[in-house]
Amino acid sequence: MRHRWAWNLSWYVLLLILSLPFIFPFWWMITSSLKTASEVFAFPPTLLPPSWQWTNFVEVFAFQPFARQYFNSLYIAVSVTVLTILISAMAGYAFARVRFPLRNVIFLVLLSALMMPSEVTIIPNFFLFSALGWLDNHIPLILLPVFGANGVVGTFLMRQFFVQLPTALEDAAMIDGLGRFGIFWRIALPLARPIMAALAILSFLYSWNLFLEPLVFINSQHLFTLPLALNSFTDNYGLPIWHLQLAATTLAVVPVLAIYVLAQRHVVQSFTMSGVKG
Repeated sequence: MRHRWAWNLSWYVLLLILSLPFIFPFWWMITSSLKTASEVFAFPPTLLPPSWQWTNFVEVFAFQPFARQYFNSLYIAVSVTVLTILISAMAGYAFARVRFPLRNVIFLVLLSALMMPSEVTIIPNFFLFSALGWLDNHIPLILLPVFGANGVVGTFLMRQFFVQLPTALEDAAMIDGLGRFGIFWRIALPLARPIMAALAILSFLYSWNLFLEPLVFINSQHLFTLPLALNSFTDNYGLPIWHLQLAATTLAVVPVLAIYVLAQRHVVQSFTMSGVKG
């Protein structure tokens, strides 16, 4: 027992040491958000603020409309998440359970979209939304993730899950009088709750972290999302105001990080289940 206890302790110590490079940046961000501008890069550096500057978090909201920008990111991410789950679930179920011509070919063409970087399509998309009059608008920030790479990943995950469902479930439902949509809505979709939870997390994080698309399509400061807002904490010379920028980053990161830590098992489970069959 002593040998086993010592072995487990050694592993815990090793894992703790290996985790330090990943934990330290977050620690530095949070503690530096409570420092003055001169203390952030003071030498020698300090692990704790010499004086706790809680007013930094108040100045963040006074410097620019940060509350509005926070809400922009929140409602866009929620909209993207809901639409991605709905559309990806229907598309994944169709590819998995509905037989139609060239089904596998269309699915492979859809997956090929993952090999196309967003930087390649950003200019055609800009001209498209410009022609539609949707520049300086949140509509592109919702549609592009839903029908772009994020939506393709969601369709792939949902398709891989629905492929594993026993055909006996559908046969029994058809005998009871359910049609194709009824089977999808009442049987397949409730069974897909774990994969939908994982897809919700992935979609929310994808939308929350978007920077290039808001930078291209948004001009008005009150329409900024958080990535653009964080890039706007600069002085008159364009230099970052580090203590305010880090305070804003802490507010932006901590809630999402907490949600991800609480639900990370769903993310791992989704990728495990997606590779079982199909």
